[in-house]
Amino acid sequence: MHTAYTALPLVINTWHFENAANAAWSTLQRGGSVLDAVETGCAQCEVDQCDGSVGFGGSPDERGETTLDAMIMNGDTMEVGAVANLHRVKNAVGVARAVMEYTEHTFLVGESATIFAQNMGFMSEELSTNKSITIFSQWLQKNCQPNYRKNVFPDPSGSCGPYKPKAKLWRPKNPKKAFDPSSHDTIGMVAIGKNRQVAAATSTNGATHKIPGRVGDSPVAGAGAYADSTVGGAAGTGDGDIMMRFLPRLVSLESFLAVELMRNGAQPTVACETAISRIKKHYPDFFGAMICANTTGGYGAACNKLPEFSQFSFMVANAQTNQSQVHKVDCI
Repeated sequence: MHTAYTALPLVINTWHFENAANAAWSTLQRGGSVLDAVETGCAQCEVDQCDGSVGFGGSPDERGETTLDAMIMNGDTMEVGAVANLHRVKNAVGVARAVMEYTEHTFLVGESATIFAQNMGFMSEELSTNKSITIFSQWLQKNCQPNYRKNVFPDPSGSCGPYKPKAKLWRPKNPKKAFDPSSHDTIGMVAIGKNRQVAAATSTNGATHKIPGRVGDSPVAGAGAYADSTVGGAAGTGDGDIMMRFLPRLVSLESFLAVELMRNGAQPTVACETAISRIKKHYPDFFGAMICANTTGGYGAACNKLPEFSQFSFMVANAQTNQSQVHKVDCI
């Protein structure tokens, strides 16, 4: 797909999450800020339980509990608010914004993040549902397959543990695992205002059957999403355990890299493709995709091609169409 251009304002988000795009666009049309837009859009996905991978009632961990991760970034001030391993609070992106606006911190995690949210007035609610409990029960019946353990005893390929470490054995550098795109979905959203203000946000319930306490790329600024009002914004989705590993490799934390490439003149699609290619070089079988948008109204996306995943869909709403539309890009 070639980079597209349009009049501002603009909203772009990962996947075919139309309600989220519409909610964000409506917020802008009513005069809300770009921060309001990305928060509202991601919050809509939390309510809709988009693909079961955002919001309550999905992606139970090894103990059967659903926990949430989210972040929000102000591209004008470069402020960020983020939460991870959030328990018993449904509006994770709202809590992330509260971290940004009511603390001097950037990132709160776990039970302490939950206490903070409750103190800020967020309701305490059960995040598990009959569906997530069923997913967890079926996983137990299959001897906890698949899971994310390695180099432990008993053998995690046929046991639920409890596990203990064992002597490390040689293994292929990047062993291929069972692939399930829906277990890694995230909503990532970028909004650009008519005066080129940029904001970005993400929300997810993480990887299905994750080890309790696991945090992926979604709530990490520069990995899950990044916004800079002098350039644009980017957001990623996919296997966060892979996608967040690239900060030490020059400036290649994927969302940050994409924005920096656009700063240096790359078109949004090229920036997305370059960021994906950096990861693909080291992990050719990883599942991931990115959206990119710049402050001149350009937008694009890229994804890593796998036998099970050859196209990526994303939503765009803008001043040209005045409504959200689904776009698809062929993976590279």
